[in-house]
Amino acid sequence: MSGAAPVVVAAAGTGAGKTTAAVGLIGALRARGLRVQPFKVGPDFIDPGHHSAAAGRPSRNLDSWMVPPDCLRATYAAAAAQADVCVIEGVMGLFDGMSPGSDEASTAHVARLLGAPVVAVLDGHTAGRTLRAVALGLCRCDPDLPFAGFIVNRVRPGPYAEALGAAVADATGLPVFGCIAPDPAIRVPERHLGLRPAAEGADWVAAAARAVAAGVDLDGLLRALRARGPGALDPPRPAGRPHPGGASGGSRPRLAVARDEAFHFYYEDNLDLLRAQGLDLVPWSPLRDPAPPAGVAGLYFGGGFPERFAGRLAANVGARQAVAAAAAAGLPVWGECGGFQYLCRELVDEDGRSHAMAGVIPARTVMTPGPAGFGYREVRARRPNLLLPDGGLARGHEFHWSRVEWDGAWEPAWELGRPAGGPPVADGFARGSVLAGYVHLHLGSCPAAAARLAAACAACSPGRSFP
Repeated sequence: MSGAAPVVVAAAGTGAGKTTAAVGLIGALRARGLRVQPFKVGPDFIDPGHHSAAAGRPSRNLDSWMVPPDCLRATYAAAAAQADVCVIEGVMGLFDGMSPGSDEASTAHVARLLGAPVVAVLDGHTAGRTLRAVALGLCRCDPDLPFAGFIVNRVRPGPYAEALGAAVADATGLPVFGCIAPDPAIRVPERHLGLRPAAEGADWVAAAARAVAAGVDLDGLLRALRARGPGALDPPRPAGRPHPGGASGGSRPRLAVARDEAFHFYYEDNLDLLRAQGLDLVPWSPLRDPAPPAGVAGLYFGGGFPERFAGRLAANVGARQAVAAAAAAGLPVWGECGGFQYLCRELVDEDGRSHAMAGVIPARTVMTPGPAGFGYREVRARRPNLLLPDGGLARGHEFHWSRVEWDGAWEPAWELGRPAGGPPVADGFARGSVLAGYVHLHLGSCPAAAARLAAACAACSPGRSFP
């Protein structure tokens, strides 16, 4: 077993304060000298960024739809082995999953897979004594779900908070570990139905840690977690087999990974799988650097908010031209969501202003007033590409506020199927060594894709490396 004590931070619904409580717990426990490993249930990128800022180590996604249970447990076990406490932030409401008829892919599902106890956050600003009923429903709905207790959010310490906590404890038989006082310093501006990314500033993280340290009985919480044990058994960790000429000997092909304020949405598992295949990941900034690093054998552009920095991206003409030259030379180029937008010819921002992008893909993307694509997607390749053979399957997620307009001929990379049903939709772009689209793929759903990309990079290294 892993010795780390896990806790799942959940709630009855979105907006109760899960992220505040989770980030605050991570920071407060780290301030005590504990090694805290954060996780996020579901496909989200923004919350893990704030976790990472609080923990000083990468947060990892645990998504029970995108990856098989053994892969999810392996992700958890490998990271938990290096920690004293694991804080797992849930998604939406505790039992909200793929559909109202099932809790598949929900926080509760992941908690059961890991055997990790739940601490539910109750919003004391929106209800008083009624929180008894909410708390009772959460902890009694599923008798197989391990429950540790509660934290009340947006209530100041004092007699009222104590009475409220006593009422909840009396109804449920479970402890209330304390409360988090309302504080303007903890409020984070929202964007696109989520928080502002940590890459653009995370000043509120320290305030959240102080609020949790002041109002939550951390000693009592840790005792309760440790009394329940470390959770799931460590499963066998999938062995990543280095690509010939990679980790086991010789020079490792270098993959340039765009990392700055415009591009920072990556699944840590994807990066780990690429490293396990023998790739050396090298960060660079399309905002600041004149070109990708010398000697790289491929380019990977994750998601982010390129529209917020479109003017600066367009102004960095050298980087745009270098990326186009790399693609023309046959280097592997993979772009996801915001990375796809950057690889296109043009980006039209929210104000209707056009910005030149890398011009690798014959299309432009136009920002929309609401989500243009949102949800889980099953991907089936329409042609052999950088990651998948013809007909190859993978799973991922998309969430974007833009649409694409193609310049004439279009070569779709894949068809997207939706778990809720409906006909598949052609999407993405694949031509030669270039692959891009709105979908964020989780390589844990198709580990062979990491090997396929590594092999493509190895074929370009060092003889055809860039520039």
